[in-house]
Amino acid sequence: MKKVLIHSNHSKAFTGFGKHAKNLLIYLQKTGKYELVEFANGRKWSDSSLSKMPWKTYGSAPDSDIATQKAARDPKLKRQLGYGGIMIDEVIEKEKPDVYIGIEDIWAFSGYWEKPWWDKINHAVWTTLDSLPILPEAVNAAPRIKNYFVWASFAEKAMKELGHDHVKMVRGSLETDQFFKLNKDDKLKLRSAFGIDKKEFIIGFVFRNQLRKSVPNLLDGFKIFRDKNPESKAKLLLHTNWSEGWDIPRLLKEKEIDPSLVLTTYYCSKCKNYEVKPFVGQQQNCKFCGSEKTQNTTSVNAGVSEDQLNQVYNLMDVYCHPFTSGGQEIPIQEAKLTELITLVTNYSCGEDCCTEESGGLPLNWKEYREPGTQFIKATTDPFSIYKQLNKVYKMNDKDLVEKGKAAREFVLQNFSIEVIGKQVEEFIDSCPEIEYNFDIKPHNKKRNNNYPLQNIEDNLEWIIDLYKNILIRDVNENNDGVKHWMAKMEQGGSRKSIHNYFISVANKENQEIVDSIDRILREDASKKIAIVVNENATETFLCTSLLPSINRLYEDYNIYFFAPENSLDILKGNPYVYKSLPVSEDLFDCIALEREKEGKNLFDVVYYPSDASSGAFRYCHQGRDKIEYKTQHAHT
Repeated sequence: MKKVLIHSNHSKAFTGFGKHAKNLLIYLQKTGKYELVEFANGRKWSDSSLSKMPWKTYGSAPDSDIATQKAARDPKLKRQLGYGGIMIDEVIEKEKPDVYIGIEDIWAFSGYWEKPWWDKINHAVWTTLDSLPILPEAVNAAPRIKNYFVWASFAEKAMKELGHDHVKMVRGSLETDQFFKLNKDDKLKLRSAFGIDKKEFIIGFVFRNQLRKSVPNLLDGFKIFRDKNPESKAKLLLHTNWSEGWDIPRLLKEKEIDPSLVLTTYYCSKCKNYEVKPFVGQQQNCKFCGSEKTQNTTSVNAGVSEDQLNQVYNLMDVYCHPFTSGGQEIPIQEAKLTELITLVTNYSCGEDCCTEESGGLPLNWKEYREPGTQFIKATTDPFSIYKQLNKVYKMNDKDLVEKGKAAREFVLQNFSIEVIGKQVEEFIDSCPEIEYNFDIKPHNKKRNNNYPLQNIEDNLEWIIDLYKNILIRDVNENNDGVKHWMAKMEQGGSRKSIHNYFISVANKENQEIVDSIDRILREDASKKIAIVVNENATETFLCTSLLPSINRLYEDYNIYFFAPENSLDILKGNPYVYKSLPVSEDLFDCIALEREKEGKNLFDVVYYPSDASSGAFRYCHQGRDKIEYKTQHAHT
């Protein structure tokens, strides 16, 4: 049975990635063909709630609060912590999956393709690319990602124009049975429950309140429509969190829109009921259970169920989704499933959902450039919003029904979990099972950043030599990195520039070796002892005979044992060793290992064995006190 590791937002998160992960995991579980493991962003590694999941689940963030505190001061570390970069090697080593599928923004996987396991296991990156020009990181990573899935035809087309023909559109999935059109009587009862008149024309928008969602444009278009069609009694239903992103009350005041015309969804965290009404602030009292200050606008952490969200869509007469760009925008498809006509900005992923066959109408836009990235973004034309709202409002019942049915059918054929899940199932079945006879974690051997440019005539041999003697890696002609550099040379890349790049990577990885040791130690708040051995397996084994006496002398200390990589198996299961790690040259500076960093010593005591067979140890203790050490030989 193949083991499949799914890495994304936690499948219980109220996000697009979270919903998709849930759909995919449930589909794959129902096949009964795979052992599933979820690696959940947004949760800590040992989060107790994860034990209740129907499949094995790990949080992607470390348990240690020290790591979180350090990440708050380091933007790069913060990104790694949030997206699983700190713990990814741990879950790969622990679970040894046959297939890894990462479903996130592309920067979540930065550096993965440099890891020892990346080219050794079946992997797929399933990411959202939403703007032109395509993010350089996404383009540069393409040669190193064997199975590169994107959520929209917009992204697939753009990547193929750049020469990456292996990029394939695999859309985000929906559980289509949960969203459907209610009958007329049920819709009227639902409206009545929230005080919405049957003659009111309700324009809906379901969204995470991010700045890329064009709320000001929608308000402008809504105002134009209502002014020109006062008999419509139009109201706007914004299903979102009013405490993040756009300051909607301020916008309403600025645009002179009556706040009573804008509805929103309130959710009670205690009784789980919801209510649709105008916004009157957060922490409202719940009319259903009587709890005080438990009712807030819906959010990704506390929000309505799928069944309740389906009811929210059924309160609407039309759905309008203006945005600057997006990866897929799942609410658009959910609205289509309830047979609503959808108005969508005709840019980015919106191109797929504003066509005649999709049951949608396009919203015109003008280009602007995002500061810094210079991405092309869309600012949706408010007058276009008005025109399309007007078209739907004046559409006859027959056309409304036909267009609504076409919208639902489009989603069933292109976005349903049955369709998308089958594509993923076929991909997994095509992957071979993996034998883990290779290193998973980056080795701690120092990279050779002084290796000179070699005069090797054959280009392939020259590139392999760079890997072997600079990055200390054994590769062959089938390695994706080797193929990448061969292609660069065929395109005219110079040996000097490639050699310089390898030297820069060596410098970076040498620093990461030091940083990784620091990170491990910073996450352990206990007193610590280091034992550093750089000899053979026999020397490592003999040193273990001294561990019981060290443990008795320092019973409240954690013992870290550094030894050659081929000797680490000897230390597995040893009750006295808190953690065993590969030795490196940097560890033979006892003053550096006992240095104070961020107000705390890395190690309190450092031991270097000189002749373990005679029981003689050298140690350092910063000269603070004299340590009396008595050796007791173990009998074997």
